[in-house]
Amino acid sequence: MAHAPRSPHVPARDGLRASCVALPAGPWPTVLDFLAERLPALPRQAWAERMAAGDVLCDAGRPVPPHAPYRPQQRLYYWRHLEAEPEVPGEEHVLFQDELLVVADKPHFLPVTPGGRYARQTLLARLQRRLGIDTLVPLHRIDRETAGIVAFCVQPAHRDAYHALVRAQGLRKRYEALAHLPAAPQAAPGWQTRTSRIEEDPERFFLMREVAGAANSETRWRLAEARDSLGRYELEPVTGKRHQLRVHMAALGVPIAGDRFYPDVLETAEQAPGFEAPLQLLARGLAFTDPVTGTERVFESRQRLAWPPAGAGAA
Repeated sequence: MAHAPRSPHVPARDGLRASCVALPAGPWPTVLDFLAERLPALPRQAWAERMAAGDVLCDAGRPVPPHAPYRPQQRLYYWRHLEAEPEVPGEEHVLFQDELLVVADKPHFLPVTPGGRYARQTLLARLQRRLGIDTLVPLHRIDRETAGIVAFCVQPAHRDAYHALVRAQGLRKRYEALAHLPAAPQAAPGWQTRTSRIEEDPERFFLMREVAGAANSETRWRLAEARDSLGRYELEPVTGKRHQLRVHMAALGVPIAGDRFYPDVLETAEQAPGFEAPLQLLARGLAFTDPVTGTERVFESRQRLAWPPAGAGAA
């Protein structure tokens, strides 16, 4: 039901964009009646308090009071508010900014966009607060647990061009991972390729899994360095399925250090997040031909993965 706001009269607040809900035909006498029934995650009294405080707006950007009569075919805007949103440690760093793009280096554990238990503690919200740019939209995503480079489009007029580039697999991404060494020496040194079909687990929405069928994912990988029981792997995803690198590495028998989902689930999506032992996966590099300017864009993360002390092994 919630969608990105379409009205230019509804600004971001504290780096958080408003959610948008369209009003269908229905029997509700007031807007409050509709919100209380169709968005019951927030109690009726809480909706009434928000409306009285001016936190629910119409398309024109004006507050909608609790007694406002219900009129279908309109849109309402409101801001998510989480009472116990976790404070995510670490700081994002802006690597590049011009009139078209913002490129940031994301710490581990910070989501890119709002969702679930996170609203203001996201890379998007932090950058909007820091830079004062309400129109930022990510070109791509990386997992909350993954650190590294994320690029954002600045101007709405150019979003289609950048998103078309992403759909055409025009982003050249490089990752690094610290992962277990293979049980036996690799028969074919150098770059290798993993292809498979990855789909969402039907019983556990927060997991992906390999299944039989035509391949829809592809990753190039190689072991670049070995120390004790860990290796440093270079990874190049050709496709962009959710959790693709984590699934492929686990399927290869070399799961990424610190992975709490693959190959075995050590915590669930509902558990309160911990910020210890980060997933040792870094979005190291990003390169593409800019569809607006035609110039080559190349960005490199300043972060490094932390090898454990000699003899400590892997988490």
